[in-house]
Amino acid sequence: MPATAFAPAKINLFLHVGAPQADGYHPLRSLMAFADIGDRLSADPSAAMEVRVRGPSAHALAHEADNLVARAARALAAHVRTPLAPFRLTLEKLLPVAAGLGGGSSDAGAALRLLREVWGLTLSDAELEAVAASLGADGAACLFGRPVLAEGRGERLTPLAALPAIDAVLVNAGPGVSTAKVYGRFDALGVFDPMDIHPELPTFEDVIEAASWLATQRNDLEAAARLVEPSVGDVLDTLASEPEALLARMSGSGGTCFALCASDIEAEALAERMESLAPDWWVRRCRLGGPWPDDT
Repeated sequence: MPATAFAPAKINLFLHVGAPQADGYHPLRSLMAFADIGDRLSADPSAAMEVRVRGPSAHALAHEADNLVARAARALAAHVRTPLAPFRLTLEKLLPVAAGLGGGSSDAGAALRLLREVWGLTLSDAELEAVAASLGADGAACLFGRPVLAEGRGERLTPLAALPAIDAVLVNAGPGVSTAKVYGRFDALGVFDPMDIHPELPTFEDVIEAASWLATQRNDLEAAARLVEPSVGDVLDTLASEPEALLARMSGSGGTCFALCASDIEAEALAERMESLAPDWWVRRCRLGGPWPDDT
């Protein structure tokens, strides 16, 4: 049996974005939770290191000769600087691509965890996190899939003391949304978070309390994403109008949106209605929290 790792979908429960700095990067603040659905990665001994992609979203990565899983393997090998046995990494790509779900970063995190295991490396979690952070803004946060408050460029992580398990529905209308285009439109709009107000994260007793507090927050990229890809607005407006949705919001830079629900019964009803209303949309019921075991 090959060794396996789970790469959960990342959800930005809120996302505050400041003005671009001199180097072009935007400071951000985001509460991230992780879903019990995502991609899967397996490792088999092989004659040479290679990465294979399969699954319903594999076609979206066909043009990428160097995806984040391959980059993660190279970065880890470079970090340890010792000869390592070759493995074939097989990515089962189940999440939509360019969807605001941190799929590539989560896949990279799964690759780092998996390779540390199969290579028998003694790297600490902190060392592995440093390698993950070098792969992108969401890299460190997505390594272990724990609920965190991410700040700076995403590298300053504060674990959340307690987050109740939240039943949710994820919906994506289909078109990939370019992060670069969304940030370009965001900059053109010129409305930036001052980033000098730090919201205190309360301890949530239940999902009702969590949704109520999250409603006082926002995703600063939503207006720009609606302009770049109008289907994002279609999904958000549809979710927000449904009785089961305690809160409807976009994740990341789009185009996946989510609705928080009071229980799995409400989430199931909402997911079934979304599938009936828009059969072409990607709709998944899930639970948010994390971390989730690799056998999820």
